Amino acid sequence: MLVGFLPLTSKLFKNMNIQPYIEFDKELLLKWNGSDSLFWDGFIWVTTNTYIWIPLAIVLLYVIIKNNKLQEALTIIVMIAIVITVADQISSGFCKPFFARFRPTQDPEIMYQVDIVNGYRGGRYGFVSSHAANSFGLALFLTLLIKSKLLSLILFSWATLNAYTRIYLGVHYPGDILFGTLVGLSSAIIVYLIYKTLQKKIFGYSRFISSQYTESGYLKSDIRMIVTTFILTLLSIILISILIKESIY
Repeated sequence: MLVGFLPLTSKLFKNMNIQPYIEFDKELLLKWNGSDSLFWDGFIWVTTNTYIWIPLAIVLLYVIIKNNKLQEALTIIVMIAIVITVADQISSGFCKPFFARFRPTQDPEIMYQVDIVNGYRGGRYGFVSSHAANSFGLALFLTLLIKSKLLSLILFSWATLNAYTRIYLGVHYPGDILFGTLVGLSSAIIVYLIYKTLQKKIFGYSRFISSQYTESGYLKSDIRMIVTTFILTLLSIILISILIKESIY
């Protein structure tokens, strides 16, 4: 069935008049891409680097392990890995080679109009953005899991910032980000529903809920620790950006 589906889908897209949307996407990219500021170049360059967010990831894992029994905590960690894997495989493993849409920095029509940072142009194809898929997938899964409005705001702010860095750097069109976001959100919802089914069947117990806990039983003080780590990470990015702004090129 899949063998017959792919050519049919390809033919459908070829017959659709999507050129106006493509041109609009390029216009948006050129408006939102880059700046004349060395500070913002440095800020975006550091922000888009996965390593800068390792402390936040460690704190998130600590909170998950602390607020769950070991078996359920390990299950949640596996589910998070599945969300990221599914989102990444759909975006990078399937969509990019299937649609074969050039990144802005690789597109012969506009590649020399695009502002780049530190000579970075990325790979050949960019539709859809795996950064957006992974970030929004993780943000939504954790939002559904922990059920904290404050944490939800932080997670989606992080995902939005992470996705925008790809436009700023010129390696993704806004459309790449939009559809990558949809892939990530869909992946998170599906995996979360699977997790809830497993939770009811395997971990069928209720935790004590009070004003000190979120709706799903996570300590609010632990949520504040995650928020503090996020803020400290942003401050670190700002400091690093100031230090490297003269040497980034």
